[in-house]
Amino acid sequence: MPSNERIAEYSMKATGMGISEIAITEHLFRFKQSLSLLNTVVARESNVEMADSMKAYFNFHATMDLDQYVESIQVAKNAGLPVRLGLEVDYYRGSMDEVSTMLSGYPFDVILGSIHWLGTWRFDDLDDPLSMGQWGVVSPDAVWMAYEEAMKELTETDACDVIAHPDLIKVHGEKPPMNSEFWSIMADILSKSGMTVEVSSAGWRKPVGEQYPAVELLAELARRGVPFTTASDAHTLSLVGDQMDKLRAMLIDVGVTSVRSFSTRVARDIDISQESTIESA
Repeated sequence: MPSNERIAEYSMKATGMGISEIAITEHLFRFKQSLSLLNTVVARESNVEMADSMKAYFNFHATMDLDQYVESIQVAKNAGLPVRLGLEVDYYRGSMDEVSTMLSGYPFDVILGSIHWLGTWRFDDLDDPLSMGQWGVVSPDAVWMAYEEAMKELTETDACDVIAHPDLIKVHGEKPPMNSEFWSIMADILSKSGMTVEVSSAGWRKPVGEQYPAVELLAELARRGVPFTTASDAHTLSLVGDQMDKLRAMLIDVGVTSVRSFSTRVARDIDISQESTIESA
């Protein structure tokens, strides 16, 4: 649970870098209130080893209380810190309506949607040998197709405002077998959703070695007029605002003139040449 002191440190770091506001976006799976969703994910897995691994992962993480988290961010906001109350919601196949119902009574400013696992395969858990071993078992075509289907379902719900790191599946360094075709499909899905797309510097710190989304997808989304927000996905204080200037320059290069900010889930556009927003876990 983020302490008032920790939130203040993140805010001061962001402000010192010229960032106008910072959204605190903890993952939903870290809260006890999400256990019914997590149990559903495990129950659908026929592979005992994968199911046990996912169950252990969830039991380790789902220890915080969502109400206390919300209260801690609200206290920081009321104290005048430039923070937004956010949440990152992972994709739960067939259960996104349940997510919407669960979160409907909370005063979130922004909710991110993301895909970190397919079934019980935590494809971006780079420190887990079982998860990483699946890259040699599942065909590249099947991986990208499954990710595409998950993204389609996620964007067809009203649970989230922003799609975080939209091509996260490439984190390990695997690229889609047919780049241009996949980026076109993803651009169709994201542009039709009406949602904002996050541009994140986190990929530069991963094996893939590039931002999310890939330049090809970013340019196509910009061409279609899809709105963007920015993120460093900072899990530590030192990464707050990581390479924001580089992200801003990249957006300007593809013709983007503004990024989106959120308050009580209402979006506003701010001039990218003057300000930047950041979503931080």
